[in-house]
This record gives sequence, C-alpha cells and structure tokens, in this order.
Amino acid sequence: MSLPEPPTLTRCYRHPDREAGRRCTRCGKSACSDCLVQAAVGSHCLDCVKKAQPDIKTRVKYANAKQATLVTNIIIGINVAVFVWVAAGDTSTLSQSIGRSDTISQRQIDLGLNKALLRGDFGSSGKHEWYRLVTSGFLHFGILHIALNMWLLYLLGQLLERSLGRTKFALLYMAALLGGSLGELILSTKGLAGGASGAVFGLMGAAALAMHRQGVNIFQTGIGRTLILNLVLTFLITGISVGGHIGGLVAGGICGFVMMAPKWKPVPQWATYAAPVAVSVLAVALSIAVVG
Repeated sequence: MSLPEPPTLTRCYRHPDREAGRRCTRCGKSACSDCLVQAAVGSHCLDCVKKAQPDIKTRVKYANAKQATLVTNIIIGINVAVFVWVAAGDTSTLSQSIGRSDTISQRQIDLGLNKALLRGDFGSSGKHEWYRLVTSGFLHFGILHIALNMWLLYLLGQLLERSLGRTKFALLYMAALLGGSLGELILSTKGLAGGASGAVFGLMGAAALAMHRQGVNIFQTGIGRTLILNLVLTFLITGISVGGHIGGLVAGGICGFVMMAPKWKPVPQWATYAAPVAVSVLAVALSIAVVG
C-alpha cells in the first residue's frame, strides 16, 4: 500500500528560503508576512502595491489639488523670507514701528521705493532701478508691520484664490502691487516706502467691488468694515504710505470689476486675464512717466 506524497511547501516569491503562509488576493503570488500589505479586502504583495500607486505626474497633480491657496502661501513665504534676510543684516529692524523710518538698514534701502533711489541718483551707474517697483512690495518695517499684512493677505487669499484660481489671483496681486508702487510715486514723500499693504488693499478693493456688483452691502460685511478701518488708519497715522494704499486699492478695484463680474453680467474669459495684465503694464508705464 503506497502512502500519499507529503504536501509541497510554498515559498515566498521574494524570499525562496521562507515559507509562504498566504497568497496575494490580487495576483495570487505566494508571499511571506513581510511581503504582504494589508488591503481593504485581503492582502496585496509588494509588486501589486507598487503597480496600484499613481505615477509621479498624477501624484503631483493630487498634491497641488490639496493646496487650495498655494499662491497665497508662496507670497507669504517670500515676504517672510525677505523680512528674515533684512533682520539678519540688522536686528534693529525688528523693533521698527509702522509709519516710522528712523532706523532704516542698508538692506531696506536696497529694496525700498523712493523716487531718488528709483532714478539711481545715488548709484554709481546712475541707471534707473525699476526693480524697486516690485521689491518694495515685499519689504516690511518691524514685526507688527509684516504680521498685520500677512494676516490680511492670508484671509483675503482664502477668499479670492479659491474663487479666481491660482493664475488669476497671482495676476491680480501683481497688478495691485504695481498700482500701489505707482500711487506711492505720485504722492511720494522723502521717506522710504515698502510693504505688501498696497497689494493687500488691492485685494480688499477687488473683493469689495465684486460683492457690491452682486448686490451685497459691503458695509455689512467683514471685508467692507476692514477696508474702511484701514482707510481711516491710512490717513490718521503719520508716515503710512497714503499713495501706496490708494494706488493699490484703485488697481485692485479695476481688476476686480472685470475679473469677478456677476454671473448675470458675464465677461469673456480672456478679459479676466487681460484686465490685470493691462493694469500692470499701465502702472509700470505711468511710473516711468512720473519718475522721468
């Protein structure tokens, strides 16, 4: 009488020296406990887990989709990085007060906005330093200055970037920033101007105008009350850039009128991109004309 053959032991497909107690519920491969990953139903081998993962392009797309205010966060990051760079050169800038410029550092002078500096009157080359139209919008004087601006930028970014999308929001922000620089040059003082408040005023103007066009009483909203309060402070506190705030507000309002038109009065899609670009170009052109 012949005896039945002993059962054949299965081996792990990755570790032949190990016995496999289970199989992949997806492909059926025998695998040891180290080569199986618990799935919603059963267990999958490492090869099946790898195949199920999306490619790099898809993963980047998913990651970007989770960042609803990516542009806002990047802008805040740039402002903070510039502030840290300036403070690293002169720690006394940390204690500066809004509206006062009695402890200006060299790094602040290198980035700030002033007609004479823009014309290059004090430079060795004597050339215009047009980059100041942009860099001044990322320069701040003291912790309170940057904290207030970044807080407002964060709140407005949550509202506008989600509504407009990243590209349009970035264009709106740049148009408001350049509009603020133009306003500062028109109503310029002898001091050094800087700060994101011009761009922030532009965002408030765009949001307020959009609400008004949709039939909302902006004075009964947080945006309207914040805008009025900041306008009052602009004229009450000595040393604040009135031109920068007004210029940014006007530029942002013009862009918002087109970019955030109500659904019952739609504008062509191309116009929502062209409006902030046109405002930016006009602001730079007028700045050149003002400076001479």
